[in-house]
Amino acid sequence: MKNLAKIATKGVANLAKNMTKGLIATFMAALGIVGLGVSLSGCGDEARTLESIKAKNELIIGVFGDKPPFGYINEQGQNVGFDVYVAKRLGRELLGGDEGVKFVLVEAANRAEFLRSNKVDIMMANYTKTPERAQQVDFATPYMKVALGVVSQDGKIIDVSQLAGKVLIVNKGTTADFYFTKNHPEIKLLKFEQNTETFAALKDGRGDALAHDNALLFAWAKENPSYAVGIKKLGEDDVIAPAVKKDNKELLEWINNQMEILAKEGFFTEAYNQTLAPVFGDDIKPSDVVFE
Repeated sequence: MKNLAKIATKGVANLAKNMTKGLIATFMAALGIVGLGVSLSGCGDEARTLESIKAKNELIIGVFGDKPPFGYINEQGQNVGFDVYVAKRLGRELLGGDEGVKFVLVEAANRAEFLRSNKVDIMMANYTKTPERAQQVDFATPYMKVALGVVSQDGKIIDVSQLAGKVLIVNKGTTADFYFTKNHPEIKLLKFEQNTETFAALKDGRGDALAHDNALLFAWAKENPSYAVGIKKLGEDDVIAPAVKKDNKELLEWINNQMEILAKEGFFTEAYNQTLAPVFGDDIKPSDVVFE
């Protein structure tokens, strides 16, 4: 009887163990973790080497999914935009084709964390280089110029002094967030994670104006003619660049070499013409936005 009890107890334990595994697998499948085509094994302490990326034929790149015309999902469910166009070219240069290039959608506030935790190899989510961010990640050679701008209904906000006591909408973790938090504590900030939330809040009247990268605002205002960029440039000129995990020197050097080659062949102007020119029209020249 004792042996029978042991067998029964062991059987129940194994059944529970198997059920737990099954539940975990079911839970992961429900979350879409299984079958994404993106390896979860890259979440260790060390960033992946060029050799390991090539061996697996998988380059994981962080991009925006809600920031047209730079990084967004089109009607066919594809990642498109200026950043994505450049990212795909980097992937082709490293892997020899597009098949191994995997995109992970990020938000402004988690870009550094996704690099630190090795969820992505390269960050190409319209990442503005700042001294503070450069302490967290390593930036490669920039490919785009940018400055802060402010958009409002009819462009009635033309000077920062007009925002005193008013509500300014920004995205969390962006240069606009940092700039106004540091330099203008008299302005009330309404912060959101996603661009879709930010612009919806402006349209809903939850804020008096919205601050963001001026290139993005120019494009958005063209699609929303009742709004205009009243403050076209604020603060210092900035640059946007690919970023990698801190001290991932091998990948950083490879990207820098590629950026130099692409600039010499005029690729960034090509990327501009394919993705940004249809939005900006004749108001902005490629040289105003991209490096060559």
